[in-house]
Amino acid sequence: MLVEDDARVAAALATALRRRGHEIVHCPTAQSALDAFAGESFDLILLDLNLPDGDGIEVCRTLRRKDETVAIIAVTARAEERDRVLGLRTGADDYVVKPYSMAELNARIEAVMRRAARAAPPPSETLTAGPVSVDTAARRVLVNGGREVALTRKEFEILAVLARTPGVVVSYDRLILAVWQTSFVGRHTLDVHVGSLRAKLDVPGLVQTVRGVGYRLAP
Repeated sequence: MLVEDDARVAAALATALRRRGHEIVHCPTAQSALDAFAGESFDLILLDLNLPDGDGIEVCRTLRRKDETVAIIAVTARAEERDRVLGLRTGADDYVVKPYSMAELNARIEAVMRRAARAAPPPSETLTAGPVSVDTAARRVLVNGGREVALTRKEFEILAVLARTPGVVVSYDRLILAVWQTSFVGRHTLDVHVGSLRAKLDVPGLVQTVRGVGYRLAP
């Protein structure tokens, strides 16, 4: 799904993507994107955040709430750090700032889709760390046995990696490689996702930072 209100930009982008074998559904508005998502299944969403009838951040949040596995790349002119942080926290898997080259966008699409292809269904296991239980097969997280916490795909994977070895520090590099399947992801991106994970779990002291090394869950 290509969510872009500028018809000329959308036409050029759709043409370039079709040449690479993608099937494109163009949605020029927030509402048309939500309507299309309700009726079809998508592998990837390219989402402009500046839409004529709504904020793309809210569209991203809604799409992620409906489907935690679909890949979302925010493609936008919003270059401020707070916008990048907000986009990632609301569920975007990547964030590309305009103007960009097609080579860069294609590389980011390939990386996101490659990670999705590698994500085979995990064996069923329930991981426990303090008051938090993680069902890896159902991809459910419960706090204190009752409150279910809705996490994005990356937040869930970070929690699952840490929950497999409570009390053990997982280095920044190892965590990035395990979750993103690449080393070409900055520490800042990881920190943003961990910050969002902490806020959603709302269990003070559970996700601990070992400065200069990595993260761990309190044993």
